[in-house]
Amino acid sequence: MDISLSQCFIAVDDHETAIPFYRDVLGLEVRNDIAYEGMRWVTIGSPSQPDVNIVLEPPIADPNATQADKDAAAQLLAKGLLRGVNFTTSDVDATFEAIRAAGADVLQEPMDQFYGVRDCAFRDPAGNMLRFSQPSAG
Repeated sequence: MDISLSQCFIAVDDHETAIPFYRDVLGLEVRNDIAYEGMRWVTIGSPSQPDVNIVLEPPIADPNATQADKDAAAQLLAKGLLRGVNFTTSDVDATFEAIRAAGADVLQEPMDQFYGVRDCAFRDPAGNMLRFSQPSAG
């Protein structure tokens, strides 16, 4: 079987805040911006991975979702309880300093983990956790 990742999704509550963070702070490129039935999907990605897309989407991307479901998803997002994305980098310490200098919410400073990586973590403007890691030396 030959499969590869094409897209993953991150819920955001404000695209106008999310886009500058992902584009200007993380250096991802905006590839697509689509509006449909009052919702918006913005596709971003790393220039070094043209075949992998991250889609910034509403917390519930279903025009038929009930208001109660939309409210529940918005509450989970606000609490930071929805899953985020893990990125790799060649220099986690430099990445950490650049993202912190841009004012991102720090969750974890760089540290060596027992499972073989050095990583750090931030919250994006919507509250999603983003981890950045590199293999540990040695």
